[in-house]
Amino acid sequence: MLTSPATVRGLVLASHFPPTVMVTAFALALSAGIGAGAGTTALVTLAVLAGQLSVGWCNDWLDAPRDLAVGRSDKPVVQGLVTPGALRVAAFAAGAACVVLSFATGLAPGLVHVVAVASAWAYDARLKATWWSWAPYAVSFALLAVFVVLAAPGDGRPAPWAVAAAALLGVGAHVANTLPDLEDDTATGVRGLPHRVGRRPSTVLAPVLLGAASVLVVVAPPGAPCAVAWTLGAAAVVLGVVAGLLGVLRPRSRAPFALSMAVAGVCVVLLVLAAPAVVVPG
Repeated sequence: MLTSPATVRGLVLASHFPPTVMVTAFALALSAGIGAGAGTTALVTLAVLAGQLSVGWCNDWLDAPRDLAVGRSDKPVVQGLVTPGALRVAAFAAGAACVVLSFATGLAPGLVHVVAVASAWAYDARLKATWWSWAPYAVSFALLAVFVVLAAPGDGRPAPWAVAAAALLGVGAHVANTLPDLEDDTATGVRGLPHRVGRRPSTVLAPVLLGAASVLVVVAPPGAPCAVAWTLGAAAVVLGVVAGLLGVLRPRSRAPFALSMAVAGVCVVLLVLAAPAVVVPG
């Protein structure tokens, strides 16, 4: 039964709840930070939430055979909480809601966000197992920044540095996010970029990309960075260096993953702090 407590719990788990909340919160904070207004920010937030839910449910629906094959006990399908069929229905329902909500912000931003979500679905469906696994993350994160800016009132456009930083953030998060499941993924035929280059290089690549994104956000906006930006940027660099060193010395430790995620969090905070400079007058 779709509304049973077990199924609801399974749907929450299958939505990849932590990254879904983080990406949605980022879109909300960025939209509010550029002064989009309460109504627009609410629409942007709901559209991004619906899109993220659709991507998470699509991922676990398509991955269900592989997860069952390797006994991924952390997955709700393997736990028997939800069926692949229920995830398929939920993914398409959330995707439809995403389309409606996205176009409610306008034609141009709606198209941009739909393409961003379609890119993430392409990752779930095929690209995650190829050398091009990084590309949907670069495209989707970059277009998320574009969507937030275009949805805001006025004729502003996103600053190129912000789009580039978002793309770097996306690729770095992708590489870091694969680290805990690298072996399970490889065993079931999922061999994206991190799997092909190997664990040790990936544990170094993730913080390098995320650190580069953080530095870009600090130095690229016009004007001198504030003390908070300098401090956070320095913290991102230090965390990234430590993560990279641990990746070389102890590649199977969870520390490089945790530290890389910390760098990603710092980068998101920096982007939100720099929100006024993200919009370039048209």
